[in-house]
Amino acid sequence: MNGTTMNGTTMNGKAMNPLRNDCFALPPGVNWTPVEEALERLRSRLHPVVGVDRFVSLSQVSGRILASDVYAPRAHPPSSNSAVDGYAFAGPLTEVPCALPLVEDRSAAGEPYMGYVPEGHAIRILTGAVIPAGTDTVVLEEDCEVMDGHLHLNGTLKAGANSRKAGEDIKAQDRILTAGTRLTPTQISVLASVGVESVDVHQRLRVGVLSTGDEVKPVGSVVTDWQIYDANRPMLSALVAQLGYELVDLGHVLDRAEDVKAALERGAEQCDLILTSGGISAGDEDHVSKTLKAHGEISNWRIAIKPGRPLALAMFQGTPVVGLPGNPVAAWVCALRFGAPAMALLAGGEWFEPQGYVMPANFSKNKKPGRSEMLRARVRNGQVEVFGSEGSGRVTGLAWSEGLVELDESAQQIEPGTPVRFIPYGSFGL
Repeated sequence: MNGTTMNGTTMNGKAMNPLRNDCFALPPGVNWTPVEEALERLRSRLHPVVGVDRFVSLSQVSGRILASDVYAPRAHPPSSNSAVDGYAFAGPLTEVPCALPLVEDRSAAGEPYMGYVPEGHAIRILTGAVIPAGTDTVVLEEDCEVMDGHLHLNGTLKAGANSRKAGEDIKAQDRILTAGTRLTPTQISVLASVGVESVDVHQRLRVGVLSTGDEVKPVGSVVTDWQIYDANRPMLSALVAQLGYELVDLGHVLDRAEDVKAALERGAEQCDLILTSGGISAGDEDHVSKTLKAHGEISNWRIAIKPGRPLALAMFQGTPVVGLPGNPVAAWVCALRFGAPAMALLAGGEWFEPQGYVMPANFSKNKKPGRSEMLRARVRNGQVEVFGSEGSGRVTGLAWSEGLVELDESAQQIEPGTPVRFIPYGSFGL
């Protein structure tokens, strides 16, 4: 991540484009925050924090985020060309039947006809070949007949038929991609089609993942009956990697203030953003929130969402920290709903609202008012079904699901056939 930032300064490889220490603070008296309000408040307080890599070749930019607009150095297509195999002539063709004398040559892709086709004549042309001077219209070879050196036509054609005009797709100096775009194979194809060799891209966002808790043990450890394996750190690490960011594994720490502080210090030095799981409430052993309060700036947001509710947003030594709940399902929901768009914005991309699809439910639910609910869900036979348990510790529901059903704060009586909003995981960039 070393390099030059958009402002031209770095320190220890970290972009110096800091967030305000109080950027996550809520107004006095705000306790329970609706999801949409929380998302908008988060969006308004963030901005890109990464630097820029200049002139990165197309072979190296897949998944990277554009740092500047890209303009086409040439048109696409650069010349008018044929869309079919056939014969080229000057259109329109209105008086039929007719016979046009053929020029004794052809125009092929990579071998254009360099001469001029006289008025009232035609020439053999192949798909993708440049339209010769003196012509503008192409007839399909199966719609005509060649006899005695003449092209025989029985049907009318409008001028320009079966031809692609120069620049009809992209004109020279058109803006073809905008800053903040995450580059995919199809977008890289557009860049290559007009001869763009390299682009400026944001450096990859470095995201640290830290797991906490005395009861939590890394996979492979010896455990007792009162201990559980750490599901969150592998899950969140895979999420970070799949979203295209640089993973910094900060490991697992026990519920010890000094250990938590040391891990956060490592994260602040190495990362642009830190994701933690567990220890963010107000209990005796919630040392993540205690440490952030003692040595940083923290806002404990009580989000009106199930699962999730407690979400810690903090600044620690200049680095933003997103403190996720400890239960895996709640951590997953909050990481997607809040973390994914926040990371996109910090990385130089665009904040996004995941695309949802209204589909009929295949379940029943009596939802009380006052908070949003996110249900693990999948689509089968054109209907949305949800996992049998809403418990935030039921990890099997994560593997079972293919997305989330989002129910807003209003009271709702859901029956089979009721329209609900289904958000596939792909809408979060997965």
